[in-house]
Amino acid sequence: MSVTVRVPAKVNVQLAVGAARPDGFHDLANVFLAVGLYDEVTVTPAAELRVTCDGPDAGQVPLDRTNLAARAAIALAGRRGIEPNVHLHIAKDIPVAGGMAGGSADGAGALLACDTLWGTGASREELLEICAELGSDVPFSLVGGAALGVGRGERLTALEVGGTFHWVFAMAGRGLSTPAVFREFDRLAEGRAIPEPVASADLLAALAKGDADALAATVSNDLQPAALSLFPELADTLAAGRGAGALTALVSGSGPTTAFLARDAEAAEKVAEALRVSGTCGAVRTAAGPVAGATVL
Repeated sequence: MSVTVRVPAKVNVQLAVGAARPDGFHDLANVFLAVGLYDEVTVTPAAELRVTCDGPDAGQVPLDRTNLAARAAIALAGRRGIEPNVHLHIAKDIPVAGGMAGGSADGAGALLACDTLWGTGASREELLEICAELGSDVPFSLVGGAALGVGRGERLTALEVGGTFHWVFAMAGRGLSTPAVFREFDRLAEGRAIPEPVASADLLAALAKGDADALAATVSNDLQPAALSLFPELADTLAAGRGAGALTALVSGSGPTTAFLARDAEAAEKVAEALRVSGTCGAVRTAAGPVAGATVL
């Protein structure tokens, strides 16, 4: 028997970042939107834990116990007093180290798949608790849709969305380390007061109405200056997308994937084609959201 779970990427339509805490983390107001780019995690009983991966950028995915999918299996097995003897296969389509929570998606997918395979009977609350232990973005990968994450981003409140939003994502030629981007954020913020992170009421209203123009006027990412400082070429990609008619452009999460909001699917394809020929990025993908979180297929 095997179990396959499909799990989506995310885009941060708002990422407000507070000052560094004593534990090294930052308080966030993180408005997540799940979008239709997916990894699939298949779990099969095995003699011992092992991880394999195929798909774009698969060579960048760790195949040892540091992989979030492996850590998820280990965490759930540990709570049930069993050995995590499974083969985890990741069919990867979410960009690696791209700010779209691909690793977190794999963790959430593996957790749900192992729970289903082993019949552990874990409650939704227990699964979310394990997700929060694994990483700040993992709980949202499990639930999907749209949500406000506070704390490190792991404490979620579901958000109402009144329509479908169409996005274009431009992949960069290399990755960016999330810890490095946060360190650069701290360096750039040195000596100035950092306000408490709060969700934008106007942005939440735009989501609830399904109003792409209003959302475009309110998206923000406090990590974008740090990402651009470490990867200045991203500014050219952002400019190319805006010039092609995107309603707005921003770095997705900690980057380096850049995200472009379009008015509809047709407009998204036009932006995507312009980006493909711009010479400013690698692969370009279109996707719409919100979509469901981790789902057993």
